[in-house]
Amino acid sequence: MTITDIGYGRQFAGWYDRIFQNDAPTRAAVDAVAAFHPNPDWGTLELGVGTGRIALPLSHRVGPITGVDSSQEMLAALEKKADEGEVTAHLGDIRTWRAERLYGLVYCVCSTLSLILDPEGQREVFARAAEHLRPGGRLLIETHNRPGVVMLHQGLAHSTMFVPSREPDTGIQMHATLLADNQIWQVSTLLFEANGTHRIGTETTRLLTPDEVDLYAQDSGLRPEGHYSDWQRADYVPASGLFVASYLKPV
Repeated sequence: MTITDIGYGRQFAGWYDRIFQNDAPTRAAVDAVAAFHPNPDWGTLELGVGTGRIALPLSHRVGPITGVDSSQEMLAALEKKADEGEVTAHLGDIRTWRAERLYGLVYCVCSTLSLILDPEGQREVFARAAEHLRPGGRLLIETHNRPGVVMLHQGLAHSTMFVPSREPDTGIQMHATLLADNQIWQVSTLLFEANGTHRIGTETTRLLTPDEVDLYAQDSGLRPEGHYSDWQRADYVPASGLFVASYLKPV
């Protein structure tokens, strides 16, 4: 099997957990994913498991989790934290990877879906997710929201944002560019550390809308269930930078 890796892990694996920490937003996401689970006894699959930021703590709530990721670097970071939860990780391309069992919950979060830059590839992710769901199972998607990201830019193609960290003299600066009629978003992230060092990584994503992912789901035989602006299930609003969408596999 050919595994296509876009190189995200090579850039971010060493400091991904510094950007996305085990903080209140992460804990809220874990709580929400657990609450969405139709039946933990049916099993759980994460597409794009990364360093296990969600899967490791979630496994304490729903039991063992299977995770798939195309980055050896990310999975190596996950392995170093293996004692923090029960996750079985596989190196694979989420567009093509197949297991020999079905799951009650499949989830793909933190805009992993947007890192695939062509509609057909994104559609394949939905097809694989649907194949791995048992009847009555649920698919959860969290990804960038195109209208919200465009609003964030306030009519400009280029935008710069700085977010200070809780730790003194640290922060994250993001340089963002909208391309291809606002469908492609390229973001360079700079992490400034208190000791004067910094890290730089660049990611390119294909921005999505709820209607677009609904079409992917319907083509895969899944039924749209809900669109939300956050993990607390607030109603979807176009201004939200992210959206969460849930889908059910018919019984």
